[in-house]
Amino acid sequence: MSEHGTAPHGPIDDASAHAAAVTFGMLAATARLQIIWLLGSGERDVGTLADEIGQSVAAVSQHLAKLKLAGIVRSRKEGRRQVYLVDDPDVSELVALAVRRRRRRERLDVPRAGHSA
Repeated sequence: MSEHGTAPHGPIDDASAHAAAVTFGMLAATARLQIIWLLGSGERDVGTLADEIGQSVAAVSQHLAKLKLAGIVRSRKEGRRQVYLVDDPDVSELVALAVRRRRRRERLDVPRAGHSA
């Protein structure tokens, strides 16, 4: 067992490593991380997403198109508008995990009263 409680394993095959790298590449843009984070809590249209992350509708539409092509989000029609939702819950959980990790590290890095930094 490793220090993280999982059984040791061998190297990742090339196809799996490439697919994982592509996924991480999609997550490299902070706007796409924000979009996935927000869609993880519920469906939204492009205008709502644009308002929430402070980007133009055109920019968010481009990010959504890339995420959709990668199979991370999907869309559906709701009346006359297009609504977006997470299509790959594993990627959404990966983003949530990274956010939780960062927040936990921030709490640990905050100097406590009476302690020097």
